Parts: sequence; C-alpha cells; structure tokens
Amino acid sequence: MKIKLTLCLTVALAILSFGLQAQDFDAVQPKLVLQITVDQLRGDLPTRFLDRLGEGGFRYLLDNGTYYSNAHYRHANTETAVGHATLFTGADPSIHGLVGNNWIDPLTGELVYNTQDDRYHLIGKDPKPHEGVSPHNLLSTTIGDELVISNAGQSRVFSVSVKDRGAIIPGGHAGKAFWYSKSSGKFVTSTYYYDEYPEWVQKWNDTNPADKYRGKTWDLLHDRSTYVAKNMDDRPYEADFKPLGRTFPHQYGDNKYLYLILSLSPAGDELTLDFTKTLIENENVGQGNAIDFLAVSFSSTDYIGHLFGPSSLESEDNILRLDRILAELFEYVDKKVGLENTLIVLSADHGAPEAPEYMTTIGMESGRFDFTYFREQGPLNKVLMERFGRDDLIATHSHPYLYLNMVAISEAELDIEEVERFIADEVMKIPGIAYAQTRSDLLAGRISNGPLQIQIRRNFHPIRSGNIHMIQEHYWFLHSTDEAQKMGLEGIAAIHGSPWVYDTYVPIFFAGNGILAQTITRRVSPTDIAPTIAKYLNIKFPSGSIGNPLEEVFEKKDW
Repeated sequence: MKIKLTLCLTVALAILSFGLQAQDFDAVQPKLVLQITVDQLRGDLPTRFLDRLGEGGFRYLLDNGTYYSNAHYRHANTETAVGHATLFTGADPSIHGLVGNNWIDPLTGELVYNTQDDRYHLIGKDPKPHEGVSPHNLLSTTIGDELVISNAGQSRVFSVSVKDRGAIIPGGHAGKAFWYSKSSGKFVTSTYYYDEYPEWVQKWNDTNPADKYRGKTWDLLHDRSTYVAKNMDDRPYEADFKPLGRTFPHQYGDNKYLYLILSLSPAGDELTLDFTKTLIENENVGQGNAIDFLAVSFSSTDYIGHLFGPSSLESEDNILRLDRILAELFEYVDKKVGLENTLIVLSADHGAPEAPEYMTTIGMESGRFDFTYFREQGPLNKVLMERFGRDDLIATHSHPYLYLNMVAISEAELDIEEVERFIADEVMKIPGIAYAQTRSDLLAGRISNGPLQIQIRRNFHPIRSGNIHMIQEHYWFLHSTDEAQKMGLEGIAAIHGSPWVYDTYVPIFFAGNGILAQTITRRVSPTDIAPTIAKYLNIKFPSGSIGNPLEEVFEKKDW
C-alpha cells in the first residue's frame, strides 16, 4: 500500500511538473516577433562608436540580448535582395532563387528585377511593363509565411522599408508590405496586397510627412570635434549629388528630387520609423491572440555607405542617428506590446567595403571598373573575334554574372562550354579580377571545394544565374547596377557584392522576451536566423531552410 501511494505521488508530481513547464513555456512565448534588417550594417559598425551610443538602441541589444559577433553570409553575391531573402528564408540563393538584385530571363533575354511581377501594379497607378511587384520570384517560404500557416492565418505579417525589395521579400508571400516612393514621398504598396489603401495609410500619406524636410538640411548630430572621421568630410571620390552635396551641412533642397534625396539620408529611416509606428497603432500589432510578425528594414545606412563610404563622417553620423531610431522604436514597442512580450531580431543583408581610393592610402592595390565595363569593353570582344570569329558572344553583364548571347553561339555552331571557359580564362587576365567560374562547370560539378568556389556554388541557380560568375580582387569596385545610373549616381564611393569578409560580415542580435544577455564569438550564418525563430515559436522551418537553430537563444532568463 505504501509503495502504491509513493508511486501515485510520484506520477502526480511528474504530471504537475510537466504542466507547470508547459505553462512556463506558454508564458514566455512572444506576442510579437520584430525582425529588423539594417541595410549594409557591416558587423563592426554597431560597436565601432560604442562610447557615443545612447541608451535603448544598440546598447539595449548588447546589454540585454544574445549577440553573435562573428556572423557571415555563405554565398558569393552580397546584394540587398539576396541577403534579405536569406535572412527570412534561412536558405542560400541557390534555393530561394534570388541570385542577385537582377538577372536575365533565359526565355526572353530581358532583365528581371528581383520583385518584378507585371500582374500586380502599384495601387492608384496604371499598370506598366516592368513596374509591377510581388514576392512571386521568391521560391521558398519565409519565417512569416510559416507562422501564418501554423495557425490558419490567425497570425499577421507586416513589412516596411524605404526599398520595395526591403519590404516585399521580408513580408513573404502571406504578409502585407509597404515601401517608400522616391517620386511621391509616400508609402505605397501593390495590388498583390490590397485592392485599395487601408484608411490609415491614406491618412498618413495625406499629411505628406516627407514635405517637412523641404528646404531643411542634414546637420551633424554632435560637435564635429567628437567624431572619429571629423576630417573625412570632403573626399574627391564621394558622390556629389546636387543639392545634397559632399559636405555638411547637406541640403535637402526644394526641387523635384526632394523625395529621392530624403531616401539617401537619415531622413529615410526617420520616415520609415514614423510609418512603422503608425502601422503598429492602427493594425493593433501584437495585441491579438496569435503571434504577429513585423519586419522593418532601415535603408539609410546602405545609401549613405554607397555615397560616401562606411569610413566617412556621413556614415559615422548616420550610425549615431540610427542608434536613436532603434531606441525610439524599442520604446514605442515597449509601450504598445511590451519588450518582455516581443522577440527582437536584428541583422543586416550584407556588409560593405571601404572605397578603393581610401584603401590605396594604406598601401592596398585596388581600383574601379566602370558600371558598363563588361557591357561595352572592347578587349573581350577583340579576343572573341580572334578566337571564334564573332564579337557579339557576350549579351550583358548583370552583377555578378556575364550572360552570353546564346543565339549568336548557336548561329556560329560553337560549343557553349568552350566559349564559357575561354571567356573565363580571358576575364581572369584582367587586372582587378580574382576569379571566374563557368556555368557549365557548376552544372557538371567540376569545381573544387575551396571556400570561394563553395560560396559561388551556393549562389548558383541553374536557370537564373549567368554563364560566368566573376569575382573582383579585394576592395576593387565591380558592379553593373542600373539603379545608381538611373539616379545619376555613377560617381559613388563604394559598392558591395563580393564574397570577401567585409561584405559577408554582419551582426546578429536576439533580444527581448527573456533572452539571455551574452556575446557569442563562434562563427555562425544568417541562414541560422529563420530556423532559430521557427524553433523558438515551435513552428515548421521555411521550405528552403538549410540553417541550424542558434542554441544560445534558448538559454532563457525566465526558464
């Protein structure tokens, strides 16, 4: 009888213990997942100016969260669309399909923008070719998609950014995305998401918040003497886009370019923050019975890094301002949802190089390729004529790929593998090019297992990737971006897109909701973020995910 009583008590205590553990687990589940992406936030930047950061921004993440200080992307083409897709799918580009900001459609030969979808036009605008957008080109589900799937749509996903790709990709297939229009100064969306603008969006746009910057200036936040880069405000290789200019104070002006210029300055992040707070208020984000997901991508760091370089007075001032933006966002979320009820994740879509001219001052050999170098360069055409009797075998350069003219190759009855190999060999003879890998060798598995080759393979999609993947030497400027040319920014200071550490290196923070304060120095990858969130929420991983959950995130203060 005594044995039976003891056994019953043991079973009862076990059941009670399990129930309490279940209650504890339920208690620490967040009401909101806030995933922040800072475009071009290289891994060293959150702590580079630590002594001058305020309270509540980066310091909140560092003092109260799990910080991964050695995170690197695994793929070779470190561009905005590629990184955002990897952050929210946990997949490499070879799986999620966004191999670049642009690629060439092999069926039409036309350039495809990463979120291009002519079926869905901007609300209030007439449909136009190449101007419609949706997440259609993203081949994997996102972590937000999986959250919505997990509870039959009770959870909601919202996404905000200055850039359309910075909102559409994180929003996934099931979310609602909003982005800034550089032509109107308003936040817009497409018919993929809504038939007409929600009333609160229309009201926000009707107040024309961007117009408050008309005729104003971007001034230094603090006294110039306190800045590390106080003497790096006027360098000849920095962009001089009028009326913004190259030196402080930067003029926003009062002309037709005002809304574009705002996106190239800290004002872009300020507008993003204001719109995000309005969204949280009007959509009651984090107030329902199911977990909501909010993705916010701050783009100013990227544009400023391109215009002036990451080691410029402008970039330093921007980081200090970004710190304030984050502090204000966290304070607002704490007021509306509670940071104890919010899982905060912050990372970046890629890092950034220094300007080539800056690197030459410390003895590095570096240089620049013009945006059109591999589209119009004669030397390649000349050697192709000598070898194959045709000088039209290269169709175009869309970073990081050379796409070949398949019609011309077929007409000349040439062997595609031979042409690819010949061009790759010739490209590697050009000063500033470190390596070139052919599509044929990738498809046939004829590549080594060197780090660079593996990064290229992870970036390779058999339909969207080009014939030859080119890698520049360290700190060389190589790109083909049409965006900068359209905005008249040919003379920009620095551009990312390489597999080198300065471009792959980003921070990863997890904070809020009882996350333990700690710094982890082992090497991890942004592909680990989505599966970590999935495990944290006890939901299925995104369909293309290849990452591993970061176990330190589960060392909860509350458990």
